[in-house]
Amino acid sequence: MADDVHPAIAARLDDDGQRYTSGRRKLVEVLVDAGRPLTAAEVLVEGDLAQSSAYRNLAVLEACGVVHRVAGSDEFARFELAEDLTDHHHHHLICTSCGAVADFTAPEGLERSVEELARQVAATAGFAADHHRLDLFGRCQACQACLPAPHAAAHDT
Repeated sequence: MADDVHPAIAARLDDDGQRYTSGRRKLVEVLVDAGRPLTAAEVLVEGDLAQSSAYRNLAVLEACGVVHRVAGSDEFARFELAEDLTDHHHHHLICTSCGAVADFTAPEGLERSVEELARQVAATAGFAADHHRLDLFGRCQACQACLPAPHAAAHDT
């Protein structure tokens, strides 16, 4: 997939008066290879990139719509390629303990239901929705194994 996205990214950057430099290309390849949203620090380590240029390039790529910021449950934003570049519509599992973010693809039936509900809610509010995103918050497998379950409201009496 990495080779498929480069011409589209170069065109998008060019439309915004930006160049598709080797540093930006390396950053994109790191995100493609990761297969999940990465923090800026993870991008630095995975790509062996200089901190100042990586942060600047992430900002440029985000402003041009190449990279999408995913807000987790911790103070670290994560970054991934924009869905329209990957043709992979997906959602996120966000761990409220460690902040990890993982992608998941909803089954087609659920996706259709969410899309229909989103259209209904938008129409009722007089809103024109372009797309939707579903983020599920909870605890990843590693955190479930390490931490006791949080206390939820009692359902059994």
